[in-house]
Amino acid sequence: MRLVLADDAVLLREGLVRLLTEQGHDVVAVVGDGPSLVEAALTLHPDLSIVDVRMPPTHTDEGLRAAVAIRAERPGAPLLVLSQYVEVSYADDLLADRRGAIGYLLKDRVADIAEFTAALDRVAAGGTVLDPEVVAQLLVRRRSHDPLEQLTPREREVLALMAEGRSNTAIARHLVVSEGAVEKHVRNIFTKLDLPPDEDVNRRVLAVLAFLRT
Repeated sequence: MRLVLADDAVLLREGLVRLLTEQGHDVVAVVGDGPSLVEAALTLHPDLSIVDVRMPPTHTDEGLRAAVAIRAERPGAPLLVLSQYVEVSYADDLLADRRGAIGYLLKDRVADIAEFTAALDRVAAGGTVLDPEVVAQLLVRRRSHDPLEQLTPREREVLALMAEGRSNTAIARHLVVSEGAVEKHVRNIFTKLDLPPDEDVNRRVLAVLAFLRT
């Protein structure tokens, strides 16, 4: 494969170049910052870009931001993100387009050469590879930001029926309750999902969209 490697840590970078070359790959560009990565990925069209999360100038999440920028300009561009720690700030954005060809591994996984090279092949072929720790962190984050968390089981049931396109009358008939009870549940749903009255939007549609996203 033709590969672009982005990592500002010289020792790790050179070690990866040697490993990848010994595996028969062609490292067509080696860069140490986000803008250079974006330029190389969009100019050279590699089979895969290997991206370190933390790079200059701030050493926070430049690699992830560069990866998101690459995918925005070249949808589905294969990317394997490497990180010392789990950075969730842009990870959701990177995984949200569901195009595949994406990987996010902790650098510890590089020590297992067979596992690392298998991840390269899978991502380049359009698959998705996620470190178990990354998955755990993302799930924790999503649970903490779940807008439906505050709903009671009955309110969730009413919202699910709303998502099926049922009217309040049809929901009441299905649940064998009064229409007034359904209207109360719907008002509670709007309140808990922070959907105040607004004549410019349909709160029912927004509530159903929140349900479908989760």
